[in-house]
Amino acid sequence: MTSISPVRAMQRLEVASGRFSLRRYPLRQRETLRAWDAADEYLLNHLGRDITGRLLIVNDSFGALGCALSDYRPTLQSDSYLSHWSTRENLAANRLDSDQVRLISSLDEPSDQYDLVLIRVTKTLALLEHELIQLKPHLTASSRVIGCGMVKQIHSSTLQLFERIIGPTHTSLAKKKARLIFATVDTDIDPPVSPYPVSYPLEGSAYQLVNHANVFSRDQLDIGTRLLLQHIPVNADYRDIIDLGCGNGVVGLMAAQRNPDARLHFVDESAMAVASAEATFTGAGLSNPACFRQGDALSGFAPASADLILCNPPFHQGSVVGDATAWRMFNQARRVLRHGGELRIIGNRHLNYHVKLKRLFGNARQVAADPKFVVLKSFKTG
Repeated sequence: MTSISPVRAMQRLEVASGRFSLRRYPLRQRETLRAWDAADEYLLNHLGRDITGRLLIVNDSFGALGCALSDYRPTLQSDSYLSHWSTRENLAANRLDSDQVRLISSLDEPSDQYDLVLIRVTKTLALLEHELIQLKPHLTASSRVIGCGMVKQIHSSTLQLFERIIGPTHTSLAKKKARLIFATVDTDIDPPVSPYPVSYPLEGSAYQLVNHANVFSRDQLDIGTRLLLQHIPVNADYRDIIDLGCGNGVVGLMAAQRNPDARLHFVDESAMAVASAEATFTGAGLSNPACFRQGDALSGFAPASADLILCNPPFHQGSVVGDATAWRMFNQARRVLRHGGELRIIGNRHLNYHVKLKRLFGNARQVAADPKFVVLKSFKTG
Protein backbone atom coordinates (compact mmCIF):
# COMPACT_ATOMS: atom_id res chain seq x y z
CA MET A 1 0.00 0.00 0.00
CA THR A 2 1.33 3.44 -0.88
CA SER A 3 1.97 5.54 2.22
CA ILE A 4 0.53 9.01 2.53
CA SER A 5 3.06 11.80 2.46
CA PRO A 6 3.28 13.94 5.60
CA VAL A 7 2.75 16.99 3.38
CA ARG A 8 -0.87 15.95 2.91
CA ALA A 9 -1.39 16.17 6.69
CA MET A 10 -1.60 19.97 6.41
CA GLN A 11 -5.06 21.25 7.32
CA ARG A 12 -6.67 24.68 7.17
CA LEU A 13 -7.77 26.71 10.15
CA GLU A 14 -10.42 29.30 9.24
CA VAL A 15 -11.07 31.96 11.88
CA ALA A 16 -11.89 35.66 12.07
CA SER A 17 -8.27 36.67 11.47
CA GLY A 18 -7.89 34.61 8.28
CA ARG A 19 -7.16 31.16 6.84
CA PHE A 20 -4.01 29.31 7.84
CA SER A 21 -2.45 26.03 6.74
CA LEU A 22 -1.09 24.26 9.81
CA ARG A 23 0.70 21.04 10.68
CA ARG A 24 1.82 19.32 13.86
CA TYR A 25 5.55 18.71 14.26
CA PRO A 26 7.21 16.27 14.10
CA LEU A 27 5.43 15.29 10.89
CA ARG A 28 3.92 11.83 10.77
CA GLN A 29 2.51 9.85 7.88
CA ARG A 30 -1.24 9.39 7.96
CA GLU A 31 -1.60 12.18 10.51
CA THR A 32 -5.23 12.54 11.59
CA LEU A 33 -4.75 15.06 14.40
CA ARG A 34 -5.00 18.80 13.83
CA ALA A 35 -2.54 21.45 14.95
CA TRP A 36 -5.35 23.23 16.81
CA ASP A 37 -8.53 22.37 18.66
CA ALA A 38 -11.95 23.88 19.37
CA ALA A 39 -10.51 25.99 22.20
CA ASP A 40 -8.13 27.74 19.78
CA GLU A 41 -11.00 28.39 17.36
CA TYR A 42 -13.28 29.66 20.11
CA LEU A 43 -10.65 32.07 21.39
CA LEU A 44 -9.67 33.40 17.96
CA ASN A 45 -13.27 33.94 16.85
CA HIS A 46 -14.11 35.60 20.16
CA LEU A 47 -11.23 38.06 19.72
CA GLY A 48 -11.92 38.82 16.06
CA ARG A 49 -9.74 41.84 15.42
CA ASP A 50 -10.31 43.42 18.82
CA ILE A 51 -6.61 43.40 19.66
CA THR A 52 -4.51 46.39 20.61
CA GLY A 53 -1.25 46.87 22.43
CA ARG A 54 1.27 44.29 23.50
CA LEU A 55 0.20 40.67 23.20
CA LEU A 56 1.50 37.63 25.09
CA ILE A 57 0.46 34.06 24.19
CA VAL A 58 1.22 31.30 26.70
CA ASN A 59 1.24 27.55 25.92
CA ASP A 60 0.34 27.68 22.22
CA SER A 61 0.36 23.99 21.27
CA PHE A 62 1.54 23.95 17.63
CA GLY A 63 1.59 27.61 16.67
CA ALA A 64 -2.07 28.06 15.69
CA LEU A 65 -2.52 31.11 17.91
CA GLY A 66 0.88 32.54 17.01
CA CYS A 67 0.25 32.26 13.28
CA ALA A 68 -3.32 33.55 13.41
CA LEU A 69 -2.26 36.57 15.49
CA SER A 70 1.14 37.21 13.94
CA ASP A 71 0.03 40.61 12.61
CA TYR A 72 -0.01 41.81 16.22
CA ARG A 73 3.62 40.79 16.79
CA PRO A 74 2.98 38.64 19.85
CA THR A 75 5.43 37.14 22.30
CA LEU A 76 4.86 33.39 22.52
CA GLN A 77 5.98 31.64 25.70
CA SER A 78 6.12 27.87 25.91
CA ASP A 79 7.93 25.09 27.75
CA SER A 80 7.76 22.88 24.66
CA TYR A 81 10.41 22.48 21.98
CA LEU A 82 7.73 21.06 19.67
CA SER A 83 5.57 24.15 20.15
CA HIS A 84 8.35 26.50 19.08
CA TRP A 85 9.39 24.22 16.22
CA SER A 86 5.80 23.96 14.96
CA THR A 87 5.35 27.73 15.22
CA ARG A 88 8.45 28.44 13.13
CA GLU A 89 7.48 25.89 10.47
CA ASN A 90 3.85 27.03 10.30
CA LEU A 91 4.85 30.68 10.01
CA ALA A 92 7.07 29.77 7.07
CA ALA A 93 4.36 27.61 5.46
CA ASN A 94 1.95 30.57 5.57
CA ARG A 95 4.60 33.00 4.29
CA LEU A 96 4.55 34.95 7.51
CA ASP A 97 7.65 36.73 8.73
CA SER A 98 9.23 34.76 11.58
CA ASP A 99 10.27 38.06 13.17
CA GLN A 100 6.59 38.83 13.79
CA VAL A 101 6.45 36.27 16.61
CA ARG A 102 8.94 36.41 19.46
CA LEU A 103 9.53 32.98 21.00
CA ILE A 104 10.57 32.67 24.64
CA SER A 105 10.98 29.72 26.98
CA SER A 106 8.95 28.99 30.09
CA LEU A 107 12.15 29.78 31.99
CA ASP A 108 12.38 33.27 30.49
CA GLU A 109 10.85 36.15 32.42
CA PRO A 110 8.41 38.20 30.30
CA SER A 111 10.04 41.59 29.66
CA ASP A 112 7.09 43.89 28.95
CA GLN A 113 3.81 45.11 30.35
CA TYR A 114 1.09 43.34 28.38
CA ASP A 115 -2.29 44.67 27.29
CA LEU A 116 -3.66 41.26 26.29
CA VAL A 117 -2.58 37.85 27.56
CA LEU A 118 -3.93 34.61 26.07
CA ILE A 119 -3.29 31.44 28.08
CA ARG A 120 -3.98 27.90 26.97
CA VAL A 121 -4.80 25.97 30.13
CA THR A 122 -2.46 23.02 30.63
CA LYS A 123 -3.28 19.77 32.37
CA THR A 124 -0.42 20.47 34.80
CA LEU A 125 -1.87 22.79 37.42
CA ALA A 126 1.57 23.53 38.85
CA LEU A 127 2.73 24.93 35.50
CA LEU A 128 -0.32 27.19 35.27
CA GLU A 129 0.29 28.40 38.82
CA HIS A 130 3.92 29.23 38.02
CA GLU A 131 2.94 30.99 34.79
CA LEU A 132 0.28 33.16 36.46
CA ILE A 133 2.66 34.13 39.26
CA GLN A 134 5.34 34.99 36.70
CA LEU A 135 2.81 36.95 34.66
CA LYS A 136 1.19 39.08 37.37
CA PRO A 137 3.90 41.80 37.62
CA HIS A 138 3.55 42.39 33.88
CA LEU A 139 -0.14 43.30 34.02
CA THR A 140 -1.90 46.61 34.61
CA ALA A 141 -5.45 47.28 35.75
CA SER A 142 -6.52 47.59 32.12
CA SER A 143 -4.83 44.38 30.90
CA ARG A 144 -7.09 41.65 29.54
CA VAL A 145 -6.36 38.07 30.53
CA ILE A 146 -8.19 35.31 28.65
CA GLY A 147 -7.67 31.62 29.16
CA CYS A 148 -8.91 28.84 26.91
CA GLY A 149 -9.16 25.09 27.04
CA MET A 150 -11.39 22.13 26.53
CA VAL A 151 -14.10 21.73 29.17
CA LYS A 152 -12.44 18.58 30.53
CA GLN A 153 -9.26 20.60 31.22
CA ILE A 154 -10.93 23.40 33.18
CA HIS A 155 -11.80 22.61 36.78
CA SER A 156 -12.74 24.63 39.85
CA SER A 157 -9.08 24.47 40.90
CA THR A 158 -8.14 26.10 37.58
CA LEU A 159 -10.49 29.03 38.15
CA GLN A 160 -9.35 29.36 41.75
CA LEU A 161 -5.79 29.88 40.55
CA PHE A 162 -6.87 32.73 38.27
CA GLU A 163 -8.91 34.24 41.12
CA ARG A 164 -6.10 33.98 43.67
CA ILE A 165 -3.30 35.33 41.49
CA ILE A 166 -4.91 37.56 38.83
CA GLY A 167 -8.34 38.64 40.13
CA PRO A 168 -12.09 38.10 39.68
CA THR A 169 -12.71 35.32 37.17
CA HIS A 170 -15.64 33.97 35.20
CA THR A 171 -16.09 31.58 32.29
CA SER A 172 -17.93 31.60 28.99
CA LEU A 173 -20.58 29.18 27.87
CA ALA A 174 -19.15 26.01 26.38
CA LYS A 175 -18.92 25.66 22.57
CA LYS A 176 -17.82 22.42 20.92
CA LYS A 177 -16.68 21.26 24.38
CA ALA A 178 -14.38 24.30 24.72
CA ARG A 179 -14.57 27.18 27.16
CA LEU A 180 -12.96 30.58 27.71
CA ILE A 181 -11.81 32.03 31.03
CA PHE A 182 -11.94 35.79 31.68
CA ALA A 183 -9.87 37.20 34.55
CA THR A 184 -9.98 40.85 35.63
CA VAL A 185 -6.67 42.13 36.94
CA ASP A 186 -6.79 43.14 40.60
CA THR A 187 -3.72 45.25 41.21
CA ASP A 188 -4.23 45.00 44.98
CA ILE A 189 -3.34 41.31 44.86
CA ASP A 190 0.38 40.94 45.43
CA PRO A 191 1.78 38.07 43.38
CA PRO A 192 3.00 35.25 45.62
CA VAL A 193 6.49 33.84 45.31
CA SER A 194 6.53 30.85 43.00
CA PRO A 195 7.05 27.63 44.96
CA TYR A 196 8.92 26.16 42.01
CA PRO A 197 11.34 24.58 41.55
CA VAL A 198 10.86 22.14 44.41
CA SER A 199 13.24 19.42 45.52
CA TYR A 200 13.13 16.24 47.53
CA PRO A 201 15.77 13.70 48.57
CA LEU A 202 16.32 10.56 46.55
CA GLU A 203 15.76 7.83 49.10
CA GLY A 204 18.80 5.78 49.98
CA SER A 205 21.20 8.45 48.73
CA ALA A 206 22.58 11.89 49.53
CA TYR A 207 21.13 13.35 46.31
CA GLN A 208 18.39 15.96 45.94
CA LEU A 209 16.07 15.80 42.92
CA VAL A 210 15.20 19.25 41.57
CA ASN A 211 11.84 19.69 39.86
CA HIS A 212 10.51 22.70 37.97
CA ALA A 213 6.75 23.16 37.67
CA ASN A 214 6.22 21.17 34.46
CA VAL A 215 8.24 18.09 35.39
CA PHE A 216 6.52 14.72 35.57
CA SER A 217 6.25 13.32 39.10
CA ARG A 218 7.70 16.49 40.64
CA ASP A 219 6.55 15.71 44.20
CA GLN A 220 7.83 12.16 44.54
CA LEU A 221 9.56 9.46 42.54
CA ASP A 222 7.06 7.57 40.37
CA ILE A 223 6.86 3.80 40.75
CA GLY A 224 7.97 3.05 37.19
CA THR A 225 11.19 5.00 37.61
CA ARG A 226 11.78 3.28 40.95
CA LEU A 227 11.82 -0.06 39.17
CA LEU A 228 14.10 1.15 36.38
CA LEU A 229 16.59 2.57 38.90
CA GLN A 230 17.04 -0.91 40.34
CA HIS A 231 18.14 -2.20 36.94
CA ILE A 232 20.52 0.36 35.45
CA PRO A 233 23.39 -1.57 33.84
CA VAL A 234 27.04 -1.24 34.79
CA ASN A 235 29.47 -1.67 31.92
CA ALA A 236 32.98 -0.25 31.61
CA ASP A 237 32.58 -0.18 27.82
CA TYR A 238 29.69 2.29 28.00
CA ARG A 239 31.36 5.59 27.09
CA ASP A 240 28.25 7.62 26.21
CA ILE A 241 24.96 7.20 28.07
CA ILE A 242 21.78 9.08 27.16
CA ASP A 243 18.90 9.78 29.54
CA LEU A 244 16.17 10.15 26.91
CA GLY A 245 13.14 12.09 28.12
CA CYS A 246 15.20 12.92 31.19
CA GLY A 247 12.63 14.69 33.37
CA ASN A 248 14.42 15.63 36.59
CA GLY A 249 17.47 13.59 35.54
CA VAL A 250 17.34 10.91 38.22
CA VAL A 251 17.89 8.03 35.76
CA GLY A 252 20.94 9.66 34.20
CA LEU A 253 22.23 10.61 37.63
CA MET A 254 22.20 7.01 38.85
CA ALA A 255 23.65 5.79 35.55
CA ALA A 256 26.52 8.23 36.07
CA GLN A 257 27.10 7.05 39.62
CA ARG A 258 27.26 3.42 38.51
CA ASN A 259 29.37 4.15 35.42
CA PRO A 260 31.86 6.80 36.62
CA ASP A 261 33.89 6.81 33.39
CA ALA A 262 30.88 7.46 31.15
CA ARG A 263 29.81 10.74 29.60
CA LEU A 264 26.14 11.56 30.24
CA HIS A 265 23.69 13.21 27.85
CA PHE A 266 20.35 14.50 29.15
CA VAL A 267 17.64 15.38 26.63
CA ASP A 268 13.97 16.32 26.88
CA GLU A 269 11.51 18.37 24.84
CA SER A 270 10.61 20.37 27.97
CA ALA A 271 12.84 23.30 28.88
CA MET A 272 11.87 22.88 32.53
CA ALA A 273 12.82 19.20 32.47
CA VAL A 274 16.28 19.94 31.07
CA ALA A 275 16.82 22.70 33.65
CA SER A 276 15.71 20.32 36.40
CA ALA A 277 18.07 17.59 35.22
CA GLU A 278 20.99 20.01 35.07
CA ALA A 279 20.29 21.29 38.59
CA THR A 280 19.92 17.73 39.90
CA PHE A 281 23.15 16.55 38.30
CA THR A 282 25.17 19.63 39.23
CA GLY A 283 24.04 19.40 42.84
CA ALA A 284 25.08 15.75 43.05
CA GLY A 285 28.73 16.64 42.53
CA LEU A 286 29.62 13.66 40.33
CA SER A 287 32.74 13.90 38.17
CA ASN A 288 31.23 12.52 34.95
CA PRO A 289 31.17 14.96 32.03
CA ALA A 290 27.58 15.80 31.12
CA CYS A 291 25.62 17.82 28.58
CA PHE A 292 22.01 18.95 28.59
CA ARG A 293 19.83 19.76 25.61
CA GLN A 294 16.22 20.51 24.78
CA GLY A 295 15.04 18.90 21.57
CA ASP A 296 12.90 16.43 19.66
CA ALA A 297 14.05 13.17 21.25
CA LEU A 298 17.39 12.21 19.63
CA SER A 299 17.09 14.30 16.48
CA GLY A 300 20.23 16.28 17.27
CA PHE A 301 22.45 13.25 17.96
CA ALA A 302 24.87 11.79 15.44
CA PRO A 303 24.44 8.20 14.25
CA ALA A 304 26.40 5.60 16.24
CA SER A 305 27.24 8.01 19.04
CA ALA A 306 25.88 6.27 22.16
CA ASP A 307 26.42 2.98 23.97
CA LEU A 308 23.43 3.00 26.32
CA ILE A 309 20.09 4.79 26.08
CA LEU A 310 17.78 4.77 29.10
CA CYS A 311 14.17 5.82 28.65
CA ASN A 312 10.79 5.95 30.38
CA PRO A 313 8.82 6.86 27.25
CA PRO A 314 5.65 8.94 27.62
CA PHE A 315 2.46 7.42 26.29
CA HIS A 316 0.79 10.77 25.71
CA GLN A 317 1.57 14.08 24.02
CA GLY A 318 -0.50 16.78 25.63
CA SER A 319 -4.00 15.34 25.87
CA VAL A 320 -3.43 12.76 23.09
CA VAL A 321 -2.76 9.22 24.33
CA GLY A 322 -0.84 6.78 22.12
CA ASP A 323 2.52 5.18 21.40
CA ALA A 324 3.65 7.48 18.57
CA THR A 325 6.19 9.28 20.76
CA ALA A 326 7.61 6.03 22.12
CA TRP A 327 7.90 4.54 18.61
CA ARG A 328 9.74 7.65 17.46
CA MET A 329 12.12 7.39 20.42
CA PHE A 330 12.82 3.71 19.72
CA ASN A 331 13.56 4.37 16.04
CA GLN A 332 15.88 7.23 16.87
CA ALA A 333 17.58 5.15 19.55
CA ARG A 334 18.43 2.44 17.01
CA ARG A 335 20.01 5.07 14.74
CA VAL A 336 22.04 6.66 17.55
CA LEU A 337 23.30 3.48 19.23
CA ARG A 338 26.70 2.10 18.32
CA HIS A 339 26.99 -1.53 17.23
CA GLY A 340 26.31 -3.62 20.33
CA GLY A 341 24.75 -0.65 22.10
CA GLU A 342 21.76 -1.10 24.40
CA LEU A 343 18.35 0.52 24.73
CA ARG A 344 16.80 -0.10 28.15
CA ILE A 345 13.27 1.10 28.89
CA ILE A 346 10.51 0.96 31.47
CA GLY A 347 6.87 0.81 30.40
CA ASN A 348 3.40 -0.19 31.48
CA ARG A 349 2.77 -3.87 30.78
CA HIS A 350 -0.31 -3.20 28.66
CA LEU A 351 1.66 -1.12 26.14
CA ASN A 352 3.42 -4.25 24.81
CA TYR A 353 6.64 -2.41 24.00
CA HIS A 354 8.46 -5.74 23.62
CA VAL A 355 6.62 -6.31 20.33
CA LYS A 356 7.82 -2.99 18.92
CA LEU A 357 11.37 -3.45 20.16
CA LYS A 358 11.65 -6.94 18.67
CA ARG A 359 10.31 -5.69 15.35
CA LEU A 360 12.82 -2.84 15.30
CA PHE A 361 15.94 -4.40 16.85
CA GLY A 362 15.30 -8.06 16.16
CA ASN A 363 15.60 -8.78 19.87
CA ALA A 364 13.98 -7.79 23.16
CA ARG A 365 14.51 -9.28 26.60
CA GLN A 366 12.72 -8.73 29.87
CA VAL A 367 15.03 -7.53 32.62
CA ALA A 368 12.50 -7.16 35.44
CA ALA A 369 8.79 -6.77 36.05
CA ASP A 370 6.18 -6.04 38.67
CA PRO A 371 2.37 -6.24 38.41
CA LYS A 372 2.21 -2.93 36.50
CA PHE A 373 5.57 -2.27 34.82
CA VAL A 374 8.19 -4.12 32.83
CA VAL A 375 11.86 -3.30 32.18
CA LEU A 376 13.04 -4.33 28.70
CA LYS A 377 16.35 -4.20 26.86
CA SER A 378 17.30 -4.45 23.21
CA PHE A 379 20.73 -4.45 21.58
CA LYS A 380 21.73 -3.03 18.22
CA THR A 381 23.14 -5.99 16.37
CA GLY A 382 22.81 -4.93 12.73
